[in-house]
Amino acid sequence: MKSILFLSGKGGTGKTSLAGAFAVLAKDKVLSDCDVDAANLHLLLDPEVHAEGDYEGSSAAIKDDERCTACGLCRDVCRFSAIGDTLHIDANLCEGCGACEYVCPVDAIRLVPRVSGHWMTGETRLGPLASAELEPGEETSGKLVMHVKQKAQGLAEAYGLERTIIDGAPGIGCPVIASATGVDAVILVTEPSLSGLHDLERILGVVEHFGIPAFLVVNKADLSADLTEKARAFAAEKNLPLLGEIPFDPAMTEAMVEGRSIVEGGTGPACDAIQAIFARFEQATSGASAPT
Repeated sequence: MKSILFLSGKGGTGKTSLAGAFAVLAKDKVLSDCDVDAANLHLLLDPEVHAEGDYEGSSAAIKDDERCTACGLCRDVCRFSAIGDTLHIDANLCEGCGACEYVCPVDAIRLVPRVSGHWMTGETRLGPLASAELEPGEETSGKLVMHVKQKAQGLAEAYGLERTIIDGAPGIGCPVIASATGVDAVILVTEPSLSGLHDLERILGVVEHFGIPAFLVVNKADLSADLTEKARAFAAEKNLPLLGEIPFDPAMTEAMVEGRSIVEGGTGPACDAIQAIFARFEQATSGASAPT
């Protein structure tokens, strides 16, 4: 598999931890953090930044007060209440739709590019990384994800690497859909909780819509035997291959605090489970029969 995307229906399931572990175990890969609303893979990998910049994914209206005749048409057509009684344009409320620019009879308003986020590429101990963070309140997460994927593709070409490990966003929104575009496989990470199982069903629906091969991992599986059994039953019903279950292990948190993945020199039940999960995924996607 050339591109592997890690997704979860909800936050906090351990998706990034598993993606980081795969980054350790896989060879010759580019790493990509497409969770642009809350990028955190860099916290684990501590990259040396080689390039960075602003991403202009949206626009905002600005007004030339010298040209403005205070006719108020711009205020009347603004659906976002971004233009007040004094006809001042609030950049925090402006959606950049262009309606005010269109109706202005004296061309006093124009749209200008607005910084929507920031991107970076760099080198980590596990390979090159592409990442980005969305500005608060911006709604261009899907566009920024595509920008990150383009940067990752550039890194793959520059380094001569074929595999990409992608840490996706939780949920089923725009960044998830943008992350899933063109990937070869998705690993879904869930937990034994009612919200975890509910959101697993939702995210699987998204993945199935795009026809992407999917696999399941249940994290902290020993916290609820009943709900883990429901996850197994759901996977069987949906023909969703279960790669394995990771037990709750304080060593996972200890490794993260130290800025490393648990499989980097770690030991214990979670470490063993993740290594087995990686081996099953490699065998399943190479055509060989997976170990039981």
